[in-house]
Amino acid sequence: MANVFETIYTLWLREILRFIKSKSRVIGSGGQPLIWLAIIGVGFGSAFTFASGQSISYITFMAPGIICMTILFSSIFAGVNVIWDRQFGFLKEILVTPVPRIGIVLGKIAGSATVSLLAALVVLVIVVVAGVIPLSDLSILGVATTILFMIVVSSIFIAIGIIIASTVNSIEGYNVIINFLVLPVFFLSGALFPLSNAPLWMKALAAIDPMLYGVDGMRGALIGLHNSPIYLDFAAVLAIAVLFIAIADIAFSRIQSK
Repeated sequence: MANVFETIYTLWLREILRFIKSKSRVIGSGGQPLIWLAIIGVGFGSAFTFASGQSISYITFMAPGIICMTILFSSIFAGVNVIWDRQFGFLKEILVTPVPRIGIVLGKIAGSATVSLLAALVVLVIVVVAGVIPLSDLSILGVATTILFMIVVSSIFIAIGIIIASTVNSIEGYNVIINFLVLPVFFLSGALFPLSNAPLWMKALAAIDPMLYGVDGMRGALIGLHNSPIYLDFAAVLAIAVLFIAIADIAFSRIQSK
C-alpha cells in the first residue's frame, strides 16, 4: 500500500513540475477559455436575451460551461504525456518496476487533475472579478461543490485520454481521435445553450455525454440554474469516473505487451 501512495505522489509531482515548466501550457490553459467567453459570450449575448425565467444574462449562463470547457481541454490532452513517456522510454522504466499499475494510473490522473483544477480555478476567479458571476451569488458550499465537480469531471476525461493513448502509438493519431471527440462532447453538454428545446435525437446523445452532468451541476452550484438535482449530477459523474478509471487501468496494463 505504501508503494502505491509513493507512486501516486511521485507521478503527481512530475506532472505538476512538467506543467510549470511549460509556459505555453500555463498561458494557453487560461487564455483560450477567456477568448471563448469574450467572443462567444459577448457576441451571442448581444444577439439575443437568454430566456431562463430568471434575471440572468447569457454570458453568466455560459460562464460555468466555459469553466467546464477548461477542464475538458486541459484533461483530455493529458493522454499526450502517456505517448511521450512511451516514446522516450520513461514509461517502460516505470512498467518494469514492482509497483501496482493502478498506482501509475492514479498518479497520472492526480497530477493532470490538479493541473486542470488550477486552470479552472483561475478562470473562475477571473469571471467573478469581471462580474460575469456576481460575488454575491456565490457561497462557500457552492464553490466547494464546484471544486468537487471539477476534480471528478477532470478525472473522467483524463482517464479517457489514457485509454486512447494506450491504444495508439503516435501523437498525430491521438490528436485525430481527440479532435473528433472533443467538440461533440462540448457542444452536447449544454455549455453554450440550453437543451430543453433540442430535438429528441440531440437529447439522447447529450444523455450519454459525461460533461452534460458536470456542466449542469457546476451551473447549479454557481448560479443556481440546473435541470437535475445537483446530487444526481454528482452521482452520475462519480459513477462515470469510476467506470473510466477502471477501463484506463486495464488499457494501461496492456501497454506492457506491446
